[in-house]
Amino acid sequence: MKSLNVLITAGSRRVPLVQAFRQGLHALGVPGRVIVTDINPLSPAVHVADRAYRVPLSTDPNYVSELLSICEAERVRLIVPTIDDELALIAGAREQFRDIGTLVASSPASTATLCNDKFETCEHLIASGIAAAKSYLPATLPENVALPLFIKPRVGRGAVSAFTVRTKDELNFFLGYVKDPIVQEYLEGPEYTIDVLCDFNGRPLSIVPRERAVIRAGVTDRGRTVNDRTLIELARATCEALPFAGPVNIQCRMHNGQPVIFEINPRFSGGIPLTIQAGADFPQMLLKLALGRAVVPTVGQFRDGLWMTSFESSFFLDTPHVRMHAFDRRPPTPARTVEPSSVENFAEHAALRKAA
Repeated sequence: MKSLNVLITAGSRRVPLVQAFRQGLHALGVPGRVIVTDINPLSPAVHVADRAYRVPLSTDPNYVSELLSICEAERVRLIVPTIDDELALIAGAREQFRDIGTLVASSPASTATLCNDKFETCEHLIASGIAAAKSYLPATLPENVALPLFIKPRVGRGAVSAFTVRTKDELNFFLGYVKDPIVQEYLEGPEYTIDVLCDFNGRPLSIVPRERAVIRAGVTDRGRTVNDRTLIELARATCEALPFAGPVNIQCRMHNGQPVIFEINPRFSGGIPLTIQAGADFPQMLLKLALGRAVVPTVGQFRDGLWMTSFESSFFLDTPHVRMHAFDRRPPTPARTVEPSSVENFAEHAALRKAA
């Protein structure tokens, strides 16, 4: 049977995602490896992946070409982008990846670009008849706008520089403090992430709403699945308003009894382990799509009321660099013998040969 190698970019702390793809390969009885890229050899995912490569930041002009080189050398059949900064870049190179036999598990570049702009996202949704947060740019902010408000970067992630504004003085301060800000109406009510997986024709295969009970650094620390028809139908409508493919997470609040979207991220969410554990195995579904197998939609079919409570875990390392191959050398194919060019990188090359 032909192997199915998966590349997860920006591995960072996404250990559960690496493990889920590995478990998916095992469950399907398909040989394959899960490979990650990162810029830091101390990133936890580096130490659970079957192989790891050091790559430049996504802002580097060689970023996509490095990913293409790795995919070609490792015979990667599925690449999974994971951070907002790279989504449009990788999606824009979809044809180049396809030419070397790699399927890109992400939405079109136009969708990624729109969703990366939180102001344009809400404007597009409202124009499409979907409930979204009223949003303003500093130049369009009404003089007597009602408080409280919420201010955050127009382009950003991880809840960085996001603040509740309760007074005029706070508003004036944060308008100068937050770089390129967007101001949104303050949505009072429980917060939800709706995990969605679409096939490569934009059809929703699975929709799983989750309440975010405790949030730490923008990621759900404690939460529960909620089989709520209103949230599921909101996600369906959003999928009709925007062309998606692969994983998507929609963030909203239940405001005055109705869900209102405040941003969309066309990628895996940080809380995806809860969705997978609840029976909606997005990684396994993606693997099936990559294999050309039919995936029957199972929207709303998951374990309701399942709680997740998370905790920290650690690796203890002596020589973390041996797990990663530097991006400034062409990655070896599994069959290629790489001779060490110095004593300094001998351990790294030895580890790579052993892994192959």
